[in-house]
Amino acid sequence: MFNYMFSGGKALTFVLYTFIALSVFFTSLEIRAQEAAPAAPASEAPAEPPKIEISAKEYGVILNLSGKQRMLTQKMSKETLLVVASINEDENRTNLKKNIDLFIKTLAGLKYGDSAFGLPATDNDRIRKQLDKVKSQFDELAPIFTKVANGEKPSTDELNLLKDKNVPLLVSMNKAVKMYERKSKKVLGGDASLNVIINLAGKQRMLTQKMSKEFLFIKLGIALEDNKMALRETVALFDKTLTGLEKGDSDLDLPPTTDAGITAQLHIVQGLWGPFKSVVEKAADVSVTEISLDDAKKVAELNLPLLKNMNKAVKMYEGLAK
Repeated sequence: MFNYMFSGGKALTFVLYTFIALSVFFTSLEIRAQEAAPAAPASEAPAEPPKIEISAKEYGVILNLSGKQRMLTQKMSKETLLVVASINEDENRTNLKKNIDLFIKTLAGLKYGDSAFGLPATDNDRIRKQLDKVKSQFDELAPIFTKVANGEKPSTDELNLLKDKNVPLLVSMNKAVKMYERKSKKVLGGDASLNVIINLAGKQRMLTQKMSKEFLFIKLGIALEDNKMALRETVALFDKTLTGLEKGDSDLDLPPTTDAGITAQLHIVQGLWGPFKSVVEKAADVSVTEISLDDAKKVAELNLPLLKNMNKAVKMYEGLAK
């Protein structure tokens, strides 16, 4: 019995010595590895991504396309209401579907960049958050736009939602445009007034569609008083800005246009504005209680050439950014 315990004790002692020797060996290896490794940085915070350098030309594109997004919020609303009013339904459904896709693609391009549009990515956190807000608001209206584009008509509740939500979407997109405008001043330098010009010329495109939308809400008998008042204000702003783009306007921080080609284009817009203005002003009159189908068809016919030619002027202004 004693011999058995003794021999077992030797075995246990051997195991313990072996364990200790191995522990010392691996510990020395770990110490050597730590000594060879580079020192850990004092702060583990990730490095900031490199700032994206945006040229004056790129800012011209950004201001144009972000401004165009404002217009699309109103154009999609207008096309929805034209379908409800049974005016050129197939054409407006087709246009609505294209504009839904364009709005989504441009919004993503403004945030992440899109070489097809000539858009650089946005690295400014405040602008990115504002674009996220625009997307969230657009997502509330997208089901209505998509429903109409796919051949259905919106319910009364959906029309009321469109009435309530389309302007907040416009306001949020406009805020993003203003943020881009402020940021572009550092790059445009001596041409800093150009960012104001491109912004306000681009805003004119939106106003053509906003007036058309407000006219159609009145035609459909939706929020008559509010839309008549809004239409009067929109008409006055378009009129003032169009004159200011050509002749200058200190209230709007607009210098007069000196480019002969742009001046000629603004005269074309003026010629188209006259007939359109007479129809929408009539609808905005508080004494007018009913809008004829003929007047509604005139607005549907006249608004697109006005938009197209205002857009041509914007592209000409954009071409001045180099």
